[in-house]
Amino acid sequence: MNRERPRPSSHLFTVRLWAERFGGGQTELRCKVQHVLSGETRYFRQWSALLLYLAAKLRQLEREGDEERDEP
Repeated sequence: MNRERPRPSSHLFTVRLWAERFGGGQTELRCKVQHVLSGETRYFRQWSALLLYLAAKLRQLEREGDEERDEP
């Protein structure tokens, strides 16, 4: 019997944030996000870019899940 693994109804991401220090006392935000199940990893320098990526990734994962549920 061939049973496919069901798609998760939630998704787990790890997010790492740190301040990169430069000369003159300047700092810049750095972000790393990883989708735990796929291992896909992205890096960002702006909080807004990280949030846009997460929103887009969740929409993509939902569409993929919907497509798999519609397959016979």
